[in-house]
Amino acid sequence: MHHRVKNNMQIISSLLNLQSQHVDEPETQDVLKESQGRVRSMAMIHETLYQSPSLTRIDFKDYIEKLTSYLFYTYGVQEGTIENILEVKGVKMNIDTAIPCGLIINELVTNSLKYAFPESERNIKKMIKIELNQINDHFKLHVLDNGVGLPSHIQPENTETLGLRLVNNLVKQIEGTLKIDKTPGTKYTILFKELTYKERI
Repeated sequence: MHHRVKNNMQIISSLLNLQSQHVDEPETQDVLKESQGRVRSMAMIHETLYQSPSLTRIDFKDYIEKLTSYLFYTYGVQEGTIENILEVKGVKMNIDTAIPCGLIINELVTNSLKYAFPESERNIKKMIKIELNQINDHFKLHVLDNGVGLPSHIQPENTETLGLRLVNNLVKQIEGTLKIDKTPGTKYTILFKELTYKERI
């Protein structure tokens, strides 16, 4: 089942990629690229489950490594220009929690890659870091960068940007809380618990 779902999502991702090649407006291309990334992040969950000894839980370290590598490649990050730091050890998660958590990481890393490091910041040692710790059925997720930081007027709970609105909705879905530290750089801290796994019929 996970293999079939993964294949179907890869087809959708490929269709979005083909569609982006037939539009000229940069804004439309950007929307299609971000949509492709969201679909791909969900496909990776099912791919990881398909390859896992367990059909319901995944090793999240392996998943995050694949997801961030994909995002760095998608946004054309040259090797060595942005350090990708992952601190995730022994974290396993069920699919009901893994999919929204994966989408949250996808949105936050994408946001950092797009906006945190403008051309004017060439001389800093650029870094994006993801930390994920598990305590029983609770998790603490940090996603941070050392870029220019969010504008002071952006408030996560009232933002109009699609990415942060999606993050807010996903945090509510996993019954979590979100805090943002805007200086220096940007640091997102999300506390949440593992959702009760729903058996598939």
